[in-house]
Amino acid sequence: MTYAPSTPAARARRFKLAPLGALAAGFGLAQGLASAQAVAPAKVSAPAAAASAAAAAPAAEASGDAAPVMPVVRAKAEVERQGKDDYQTKRTRIGKGEQELRDIPQSITVVTEKLIDDRNLDTMKDVLRNTAGITFQAAEGGEEDIRLRGFALQTTGDVFIDGLRDPAFYDRDTFFLDRIELLRGSAGLLFGRGSTGGAVNQVTKQPYLMTEKQVDVTVGSGSYVRTVGDFNVKLGESSAVRVGTMFTKADNNGAGSSLNKRGVALAWRTGIGERHEFAATLYYLDNDNGINYGLPYAFRSTAEASLPNGVRPPASRLLPLEPDAYYGLASDRNDGTAGIVSLSHTWRLARGQEITTKVRYGDFTRDQRASTVRFAAATAQPGGVPASLETFGPNTVFTRGFQPKVQDMQTLIVQSDYSGAFKLLGMTHELQAGIDLTRERKQVYQARNAAQGGVVPPKPNTTVGTPDDGASVNESLRSFRLGNEYESRAGGVYVQDLIEFIPNWKLLAGLRYDYLTGDYDSYAFTGSATPDTRTSYRMNVSEVSRRLALLFQPSERLSFHLSGATSFNTSGDAYALSASNVDTPPEQSINVELGARANSADGNFTARAAIFRTTKLNERNTDPLINLTTLSGKRHASGFELDLTGRITPNWEVFGSYAWIPNATIDVAVANAEPQGARPALTPRHSGTIWTTYQFSPKWRAGAGVNARSGVSPVGAMVPFDVPRYVTGDVMAEFKANDQLTYKLNVSNVTDKLYADGVYRVHYVPGPGRTVAVTGNFKF
Repeated sequence: MTYAPSTPAARARRFKLAPLGALAAGFGLAQGLASAQAVAPAKVSAPAAAASAAAAAPAAEASGDAAPVMPVVRAKAEVERQGKDDYQTKRTRIGKGEQELRDIPQSITVVTEKLIDDRNLDTMKDVLRNTAGITFQAAEGGEEDIRLRGFALQTTGDVFIDGLRDPAFYDRDTFFLDRIELLRGSAGLLFGRGSTGGAVNQVTKQPYLMTEKQVDVTVGSGSYVRTVGDFNVKLGESSAVRVGTMFTKADNNGAGSSLNKRGVALAWRTGIGERHEFAATLYYLDNDNGINYGLPYAFRSTAEASLPNGVRPPASRLLPLEPDAYYGLASDRNDGTAGIVSLSHTWRLARGQEITTKVRYGDFTRDQRASTVRFAAATAQPGGVPASLETFGPNTVFTRGFQPKVQDMQTLIVQSDYSGAFKLLGMTHELQAGIDLTRERKQVYQARNAAQGGVVPPKPNTTVGTPDDGASVNESLRSFRLGNEYESRAGGVYVQDLIEFIPNWKLLAGLRYDYLTGDYDSYAFTGSATPDTRTSYRMNVSEVSRRLALLFQPSERLSFHLSGATSFNTSGDAYALSASNVDTPPEQSINVELGARANSADGNFTARAAIFRTTKLNERNTDPLINLTTLSGKRHASGFELDLTGRITPNWEVFGSYAWIPNATIDVAVANAEPQGARPALTPRHSGTIWTTYQFSPKWRAGAGVNARSGVSPVGAMVPFDVPRYVTGDVMAEFKANDQLTYKLNVSNVTDKLYADGVYRVHYVPGPGRTVAVTGNFKF
């Protein structure tokens, strides 16, 4: 039985759509303007332009010009392929320099802009939820703690933008992304520290040599309104600019959080495909969102809830509430900004050789004020008995605690990479080498309590039967002070060579050296009359990462690989040091993979499969006897992964991602941690997604898919328990009114399945319930 939002008013709120008449009227006006412009000369489509440029390439080569410059027309043709064209992609830059995916001896799942649009995925988290092997921890600080194969990603800084580290915590939007690449397994050689389970690379949209403009307007459940603009303008023979805009607002995102965000991006390129190519990107995202921090687990019965500590089993049951039920305060918020400036220069030395240098500065802010929703004590509950599923009802009382996370971060990255192909000693070499320098600064602010002269507004309780009660506190009364700050300076240098030593056989070998110095200052504050007391720690890291692989490619359609790679995680990955961990060496990990990639005869469909074993050789644990962090643990995960991507027929397109991890174990444990022999937390045995679309006619296209995950146990549960498995389904229908105007309907989680999306030992964050969205897409 469900409670809170089951009233007619609540149901109406969940499925309230903005007036569709306004949407239709707006696009009708735009269509009229497009018709008025029909007398303008027709422009050549992107595929036609690419074909024309490719046809011109042989003529350019025949001119006999011996200058070591890549043929301009060929380079310009290659950039025409966009993530909005297909589900399938064949090339990537995640491996330092542009490479074919078949030449990377490691599993990579790519989600293109077209798939993002078809499934109506607004955030990076939405995209990752629709891939295999991914789980989310509902961390105490509210962070989006991403796990891949059960290993942490974001808390170790393994999120990137165009190959450069993007370590800040903020709600990342997809409005200016061409695709998202998910690299699976250790990637220390590519990125340095972190990367035990893998890495996420966000590939931004780039200007190209055509003028195309597009506006998407979406309305949906929970008063959802989203507008996205994508404007690409050709400025000259080799220059272009691209502008992206986004505005999103909603009362409820289907999982209890309100949305209010906006973003703008400006990208400029000149010398596209020429000897010297320059690019600059400005990006700004402003989030003023709400936050559903989560709900507590419930005991099964009053008798169970009444047992004393040490005997009582953990509360482990999801509450029978609608997925969008919200019990926080109206004043809760998850605000933040991300401002990024990127500059790059590509120097094409000769055919197949180039040096790309990038400089990026990022400035990030975050201001989270969340309510920790918990069951009130038995004395405050109806009948004076502890809350459980037996007594759960509209009068059950929740308390609302306070969980802030106020912090700023600044990053500066300089990276230069060389890639070149050449012949030496009768063998073909594809050499990559580079250097990167990084400075990261982070400041964390703490709320003053009453003893420190601060104001602590009391938060009122609420009941199950009164969600969205509108209660609030004046958050402006709180004052904050600097609690700690961290600064790291890091550098890395790497080299790897892909050698075709005999026909069809290639050997990849690489080494990387990293150094890192981290300084951490913690400030103790006892009262307004007492000065801060600073405690300082310094961490020094010097590590080598390795990569070795053998590839067998009997044809253009088939590629097989056997690879091994290492990685390391430092004690300062979470930007905090203490006496217990400052001298702890980095954790060491290794990933071994045997995989294959096969393309269809026409090249439009790709299947990827791999078996893997990822091992963390010496996991950090805190020794309770001496309160020191030691490398006393060991764990591993091994399994099988499968990706299917592309067109089975010209009208039938498919994306599938599946992970089976039958063997995952804590091999060596310590006291007060996950027990030895247990399955590690947040490591699902089965997880995956399948999505397919079919073009029934020139005007009609439809799609459907499912997501599934088996049960997982939360991190930190002293007595392990599993959060239930789930399966959700999505559908899509698209109608193309004409070449300029398309309408699309998305229904996500069609059965309104209740499930836990993010899990922690004492609470969970529900996944979005059923949402309906209608999008109008206008191209001009």
